[in-house]
Amino acid sequence: MSCSIPPDSGKLLAGQRVVVTRPREQSSELAARLRMLGAEVIELPAIETRPPEDYTGLDAAIAQLNTYDWLVFTSANGVRFFLQRLKALGGSPDLIGARICAIGPATRAALEQAGLRVDLVPREYVAESLIEAFAEYPLEGRRILLPRAAAARELAPQALRQRGARVDVVEAYRTLPPADLPRRASMIFGAQPKPDWVTFTSASTVVNLLTAVGAESLRDVRIASIGPVTSAAVRRFGLEVAAEAQVYTSEGLVEAIARSLKGF
Repeated sequence: MSCSIPPDSGKLLAGQRVVVTRPREQSSELAARLRMLGAEVIELPAIETRPPEDYTGLDAAIAQLNTYDWLVFTSANGVRFFLQRLKALGGSPDLIGARICAIGPATRAALEQAGLRVDLVPREYVAESLIEAFAEYPLEGRRILLPRAAAARELAPQALRQRGARVDVVEAYRTLPPADLPRRASMIFGAQPKPDWVTFTSASTVVNLLTAVGAESLRDVRIASIGPVTSAAVRRFGLEVAAEAQVYTSEGLVEAIARSLKGF
């Protein structure tokens, strides 16, 4: 599936004020795409990534890295923190002999930039599609390592275990709301006029922002979501999603906003 903003679209989003809640170090692509279409971008990181408080699980997995048949990465952050720790322990990406599965193009790009070959990319960028992608591979007795955020859905590990795989889920990083999020969010959503749109790229950004500022503050702001899992998090707060990406990427998110406004 590919995105399809017409090449002659011009400034489709001119006059639209759009809040971007991605982590600061990951917001540049989304912000650039929005600005290219004429939007005014308001950056409000609703999530920060930090190393784990305890490296015990990750270090134990790295120590037996050659025993795994598959490494599964669900985010570019997981790749970054995993490889940082691998190198800190004296290892190298060259030592990875397992096959590698990556969810999403950003995750794949992070792996390939590190010189790693990606063997499997699910058709869609959610856990359900990951399970489908493994359907053709024998998993009975296979060892799978899944380095990821401390708080994440259990669907994929459970489904892989049901097929007989031995899955080790280890914390490679953790996510936290920025300390200044309540103050900054109150300034942005408490002022008039309010932003036209707020974008959410994960369930964590939804929970952090709405916990900080309250769902009522976003009643008159259109919400754009990167995919169904994120949209479900929005609806749990009693809010509606005005635009949901068909392709679960920054490009797909921008296209969803443009489609909602222009109907192409």
